[in-house]
Amino acid sequence: MTLTSTTRVELQQLAAQYPQPRSALLPMLHLVQSVEGEVTAEGITACAEVLGITAAEATAVATFYTMYKRDAVAKHHIGVCTNTLCGLLGGDAVYDALSARLGVGHNQVNADGFMLERIECQAACTHAPVMTVDWEFMDDVTPGTAVAVVDALSRGEQVQATRGPVIRSFVATEHTLAFPLDGLAAADNSVDDKMLAGLRVAQERNMSAPSIPQEH
Repeated sequence: MTLTSTTRVELQQLAAQYPQPRSALLPMLHLVQSVEGEVTAEGITACAEVLGITAAEATAVATFYTMYKRDAVAKHHIGVCTNTLCGLLGGDAVYDALSARLGVGHNQVNADGFMLERIECQAACTHAPVMTVDWEFMDDVTPGTAVAVVDALSRGEQVQATRGPVIRSFVATEHTLAFPLDGLAAADNSVDDKMLAGLRVAQERNMSAPSIPQEH
């Protein structure tokens, strides 16, 4: 797919938002991915040209972060955390159930356009085991509830993220990651009682962090 002039203008807009333009590379790669469904060589070159860096420098970033895909994600990206806490609480069983349902393994896409990824950490240990659909959280999942989410999406039904907006599509979320001020951050309460438990106990016990020693 050839990048349009509109996309190239948006890349320039992103670069202009940062004092150091090359700091815009991450959202720019998300923008490319929102248009092409993956980070292509053409997209990397376009980013590099806008930022005045080499294609090799842009490629180094695009290949370092696993969120940037070099194979197209058609409809939905399903990420399952199998790191320590999620793994202990059933993350591997969730992944195995989804792998069997989708008929694919790690970083593979099935005929219906679902990519499955085993993820090291989703930074949501309070709700382990966790999976994401197009980077939106589905908390406290079981093999059964995880498969039910995929089944619902396959039928074209609306699925509400646990903390966040209604699931849209991989490319739609990628555009939000490029331009996050689209109002969706306030679509649902992103913090619940379980996440605030530690803070609540600290307040009840009048606990506070130790002061930072002053250098002399």
